[in-house]
Amino acid sequence: MESLNCSKGNTVGIVVAYFLIYVVWGSTYFFIGVALKDFSPFLLGALRFTAAGIILLGICYLRGEQIIKKSLVKRSAVSGIVLLFVDMAVVMLAQRYLTSSLVAIIASSTALWILLLDVPMWRTNFRNPLTIMGGLIGFGGVVMLYAEQLNVRWLHSYSERGILLLIFGCISWALGTLYAKYRSSREEKVNAFAGSAWQMLFASGMFWLCAVINGDVREADLREVSVTSWLSLLYLVSFGSLLAYSAYVWLLKVRPAAEVGTHAYVNPFIAVLLGVFLGNEQVTFIQVSGLLVILLGVMLISRKRKAQ
Repeated sequence: MESLNCSKGNTVGIVVAYFLIYVVWGSTYFFIGVALKDFSPFLLGALRFTAAGIILLGICYLRGEQIIKKSLVKRSAVSGIVLLFVDMAVVMLAQRYLTSSLVAIIASSTALWILLLDVPMWRTNFRNPLTIMGGLIGFGGVVMLYAEQLNVRWLHSYSERGILLLIFGCISWALGTLYAKYRSSREEKVNAFAGSAWQMLFASGMFWLCAVINGDVREADLREVSVTSWLSLLYLVSFGSLLAYSAYVWLLKVRPAAEVGTHAYVNPFIAVLLGVFLGNEQVTFIQVSGLLVILLGVMLISRKRKAQ
C-alpha cells in the first residue's frame, strides 16, 4: 500500500492546502450567497468555472506543461462532471426544498461517504476505531451547530425530494473524490493543476448547458449586476476555484481521502464564524460546543498515520 506519510508532499504545501480547503472553501458559502442576489445558480456556476478553468489552463501552458493529452482530458471530464458539476448542481436544486442549515448538515455527511466508499483504505480506516469515532463525532458536531433550528414540525415541513437529491450529491462528490485519487493517470499526477483546469472547464460546460435550457442566459442582464456581486464572483473564481479546488485535487494525491474529506466538517465551522463577524449573527452555547466537537472529530481523523 502506498505510503501516507507527509514525505509524499511538501509539509508547508500540505499545511497551506488544508488552510485553503478548510478556511477558503468555508468562506465561499458567504460569497455564494452574496453573488446569488444578482446571478442565477447555473449562470454563477458557468461564469465561475469557465473563468477559473481558462485562467488555470493558461498558467499551466505558460509554465511549459503539456496541457492537451487524451488521457488527461478524458479522465478530467469524468472527475469534473461527477465531482464538481453534479454535486454543486444538486445542492442548488436541493435548496429549493431545504434551508441552508439542513443543507449544511446533510452536506457534511460527505466525509462519512468518503470513509465508507474508500475500499482500498478499509483495512486502515476501520482497523482503528478512532477513525470511525472521529467521523461520527465530526458529523455530530455539525448537527449540534444547527441543533437549535431543528424540531419535528420543521423537519416534516420539507420535501423528501430535497434530502434525497442532496444525499445523491454527497455520494457523487465522494465517488468523484475517490476517482480523482485512485484512477488518475501518471499525466494527471504530474500535471495535477492542468487536470484541475480541465475538470472546471467540463463542469462549466454542463453549467452553461443548464443555464441555456433553464433560460438563465436569455434572461440575464449583466448591467444590473451590483459591484458587490461581481467582487463575490471574483473571490469565488480566484480563491474558491483557482486556489482551493486546485489544492483539494493536489491533496488527494498526497494524503488519505478520508482525511482530506474532513473539509466537509470544517466548512460549516468557518461559515458560522463568518456569520458572526461579518453578518453580526449570535452564537449560542450549543453552537460553540458543536464547533469544539467538530475540531475533536477532525483531530481524530487527521492524526499522524504510519506508513502502511
